[in-house]
Amino acid sequence: MAHYDVFNGDADGIASIVQLRLARPIDSVLVTGSKRDIRLLDRVEPQPGDTITVLDIALDANRAALERVVAGGARVEYFDHHYAGALPLPPGVVAHLDPAPGVCTGMLVDRHLGGRQRIWAVVAAFGDNLVDAAHGLAAPLTLGPGALDALHTLGDCLTFNTYADDLDDAIVRPDDLVRILLRHADPLRFVATDPMYAQIDEARRRDLALARATPPAHTLPGARVYVLPDAPWTRRVRGIFGNEVANANPGLAHAVVTTGRDGTLSVSVRAPRARPTGAHALCRDFAGGGREAAAGIDRLPAAELPAVIASLARAYPAPVS
Repeated sequence: MAHYDVFNGDADGIASIVQLRLARPIDSVLVTGSKRDIRLLDRVEPQPGDTITVLDIALDANRAALERVVAGGARVEYFDHHYAGALPLPPGVVAHLDPAPGVCTGMLVDRHLGGRQRIWAVVAAFGDNLVDAAHGLAAPLTLGPGALDALHTLGDCLTFNTYADDLDDAIVRPDDLVRILLRHADPLRFVATDPMYAQIDEARRRDLALARATPPAHTLPGARVYVLPDAPWTRRVRGIFGNEVANANPGLAHAVVTTGRDGTLSVSVRAPRARPTGAHALCRDFAGGGREAAAGIDRLPAAELPAVIASLARAYPAPVS
């Protein structure tokens, strides 16, 4: 019998599977992709009796594949904080689901493990821009000076690495990165000693500097819209840049728009940190999705961008105090 670990390639997905496999080692087939590549269960063809762990990909987007694999005799454990759709789930699925705005998948794994690999849950929360939650998780840990900042930067680096649409734009493939992190076990050891971290962080800093030099293309009463040029760096940086501008202006909503290789647009939406709701509903109207505080739209025809901006203006008509 085989086991499959199916996980999002961003910081939350990576930190979730790392903490789970450090606590419960098992030989597994790793199935992952870029940040926006969420229909990962479509790639799994299990045999009867095989087991699957799924982390940080929306259950609603994977429902048909989930029903297929359990109907074929596989057993599934599912951890996720995105919109799940209709319940109950098919027999053979053990689910740990919580779509609350202040929760990420790494925190659900942390609950499940009773905090046995808590430091990785801190990385996951930072990677999903849940800064307050990350500080709360870290409070009981014994961390030296500068450690919390290092974990924050690592979370940003892991998210940055695979935020692009295509893994060819990534600095390191997420499955390779998971194997490296499992060997280190301690995220602070990875930060301090592995040249791969320095390579990712250098690229992140360079790309962020380019994004910061780009002014908003649209300034709305309650939101800002950034349209970045068509280049690999913009597709990598859009997520952490969206987090940065959202943190700097917590009363405003933000959207970061980039162009994909096929000419369509991707839109990363951040609800105001002062009221982190509504991003998922807005993006669902354009065949996107995500969570209440942060969501996205993939492959948006360029002609529909004005409609997205109008929806953003309606959803967030004024700054949130």
